[in-house]
Amino acid sequence: MSTNTNTATEVARPAQYLGFSLAGETYAIELLRIREIIEHVPITRVPGMPLAVLGVINLRGRVVPVVDLAVKMGLAPRPITRWTCFVIVEALLDGERTTLGLLADTVSEVIDLGPDDIEPPPAFGTRTPVEYLRGMGRQEQRFILLLDLDRMLSTEELLGLAASSNEGA
Repeated sequence: MSTNTNTATEVARPAQYLGFSLAGETYAIELLRIREIIEHVPITRVPGMPLAVLGVINLRGRVVPVVDLAVKMGLAPRPITRWTCFVIVEALLDGERTTLGLLADTVSEVIDLGPDDIEPPPAFGTRTPVEYLRGMGRQEQRFILLLDLDRMLSTEELLGLAASSNEGA
């Protein structure tokens, strides 16, 4: 019986998310998926990549691709400011954990959300394609869009972007 109590306690435990802003909207990613946050460093452009993949950065000797989430969501590229940073995450690409950098306008806070604080993604009303959302987190009087990294950064999505950017050329 104590096993059921532990399971119920684990399910009811709040999850933590990292909140960040992008084009005036607040988004969040599960904190467990984030490896680190680093300040903006020079990006090396790689020919033939989709527009949303800005290039690669050197992270302590490792090559890390950088994705501009604004472009990925169909928004205009964001200007680089002194608050622009990279959120280094782990995503599943073809079943393998891959380290990627996500360009963010600013990183704001760690957000605790319990199961009752998360609602299904809205069918309309956001600039973000609904298939990229895990849900909406409710915190006081505001909503935070919770991103589904594995779906948003899947190989199919990135290859699809490459195909559509090549067709436009």
